[in-house]
Amino acid sequence: MRLHHILPSLLLMLLPCYTAQAQSQNTIPWDNSGNSQLNGLYNFRQVVWIVGDKAGNLSRSVALYGTINFDGNGNYSLNATVSDSTASGLQSHNLSGSYTISAAGLGYMDNPALDKGTVFGMVAQGVFVGSSTEDGINDMFIAAPAGATPPTTSSFRGSYWVAEFNFPTTTAQARDALFRINPDGQGSLGAINAIGYIGNSGAKITQTVNGALYAFQNGFATVSYGGNLTNQTLIAGNRNLYISPDGNLIFGGSPAGADMFVGVRSLSGPPTPGIFSNLYYQAGVDLDQSQPNVATLHSYFGSLNATADSTIAHQRLLSGFDSSAYDYTYSDPFTLQADASYDDFLGLHYIIGAGGAIRIGFGTETLQGINISLKAPDFTGSGVFLNPAGVVNAASSAPFTVGVSPGLFLSLYGSNLAQTSLVDGTFPTSLGGVQVMINNRPAPIYSVSPSLITAVVPFGTTETVAAIQVTSGGQKSNTVTVFRTTTTPGVFTNPPGGIGYAATLHTTDFSVVTPLNPAKPGETLAVFLTGLGSVSPAVADGSPGPANPTSSAVASMAAYLDGKTANVSFSGLAPTLVGLYQMNIQVPAAVRSGDRYLDIAGPDSYNSQAVIPISGGAAGAAASFEKAAVSTSGRHGRSLLRRPAPGSQPAPSRRRLTQ
Repeated sequence: MRLHHILPSLLLMLLPCYTAQAQSQNTIPWDNSGNSQLNGLYNFRQVVWIVGDKAGNLSRSVALYGTINFDGNGNYSLNATVSDSTASGLQSHNLSGSYTISAAGLGYMDNPALDKGTVFGMVAQGVFVGSSTEDGINDMFIAAPAGATPPTTSSFRGSYWVAEFNFPTTTAQARDALFRINPDGQGSLGAINAIGYIGNSGAKITQTVNGALYAFQNGFATVSYGGNLTNQTLIAGNRNLYISPDGNLIFGGSPAGADMFVGVRSLSGPPTPGIFSNLYYQAGVDLDQSQPNVATLHSYFGSLNATADSTIAHQRLLSGFDSSAYDYTYSDPFTLQADASYDDFLGLHYIIGAGGAIRIGFGTETLQGINISLKAPDFTGSGVFLNPAGVVNAASSAPFTVGVSPGLFLSLYGSNLAQTSLVDGTFPTSLGGVQVMINNRPAPIYSVSPSLITAVVPFGTTETVAAIQVTSGGQKSNTVTVFRTTTTPGVFTNPPGGIGYAATLHTTDFSVVTPLNPAKPGETLAVFLTGLGSVSPAVADGSPGPANPTSSAVASMAAYLDGKTANVSFSGLAPTLVGLYQMNIQVPAAVRSGDRYLDIAGPDSYNSQAVIPISGGAAGAAASFEKAAVSTSGRHGRSLLRRPAPGSQPAPSRRRLTQ
């Protein structure tokens, strides 16, 4: 093969870089240096939705709400009220548990709702949001500080956008809503004009509520909308409302219902340029009813990076009946409207508020749900400093919450990481006095600079947690922990960064696939990526992929182009090259012309970011980066479903931590 003549320079162009193995440990502890981020009395609400059949109807729902006291050292005590669909009346619930939070705010806590399992999530702006993805439980959890001064009826005033999701029992009853409230400090919320969706009709519902009232007592408000839920009513009855100390976030739900709402203080005027940017932590739940006779409930936690016009996002996702979660990474362009809103390809409508610090969302048409995203802090440190949120997939730029897999090409961001900028295509384990240790194993290094290191995760990284530390000039950095997964696919793009054209060659002449030299239906392409995990036969860290025989990915990998299955004839290390994986895929015959999304699926992962230019495809092609539908809704999605599952892949390893 002639790939070795082409790809060394291609790798240098695509990566975001500047011009004796240690003994293995069976258990790697999770970083708990962020435990103090949860400290004091918090108000919280958690809702659990347990799916009972393939149609998505529920067998049980549980709402838990009240107060949690975090001690700042990894322990909590909880006093709550429980509404359980399998029990009569409201019950009291007292519980003690533990939690662990990293410097980045990523961590987990004992699940209070079912007294078993773990809630995974993130802390930002003092607020913890998460979901119990690893235990086969669809839920959503929010906790915010109660504040030193309890809110009062008179102190609650201003304008708020509110998104609500309500899933009582059956999918036909599921609904969501978006509306604005205007508390006046005297107990009135003003006239409410809500829009939303109920069941699978996809029809927009509108509702006007007059005379809605609120009153604070004991640190939370009782909101009274009045009326009753019908097949044309989006909101009704009473809600408990909690508010963050800064007044920017509100959340809560019915005292005896399987609903959750999130709200954000509205902007006082049009959004300023760049108001929605940088790193956000997110959690959410939604019910996808776009497919006939099927409804899929999703709950998730994760993060996203927003730029001026696009996001690269991660959701650790649990779907309906599935017992195992997977990592879903995707890109999405957006245009922020004058009212600080935008829509994504999944079918959610978002509102930016609180000066850009908080984003909320709700589902549209046949997707009911809510999302909350909190802007993460900027992380700085002295000396050799590794950003605790700066562990990023070098190809896709997927954020740190997605974790790492063996053999992954990794970007590490920080400060004072090196004295100078160097690149070495031989992938030494020490470069310019810099060494990267992952679970006490030296990682092969491709490049170093003061603010960025690119390296490869050692293949021996099989522990549940990956602990990463940089040594530069004899000084050690802080240790950053992330989750270890089986696969974390990311396609290299041109330009680099994960959004744009996939690094792809025509296998007939090994020329680069570009808009001027596009792919054609039926031909086989070589796609270059990272994150396919362990390989067989095994290859030593930092060694090139063998050419004869080739080294194949152990995990079964799948590819989709324009939402259609692309036959994969090879998936493994790129022959004669270091640090790169290669997938040979056949362009489906029915693919449409234009720039079409390439999706890569592993046993515990799904990536949808890069595009491939296609010519001679099916008629009806639209403009570049079109989000035309492949789903039956005729609008959303780049593959067969809004959120595709990994498919009939082997079950992923479960992310469980021993505390």
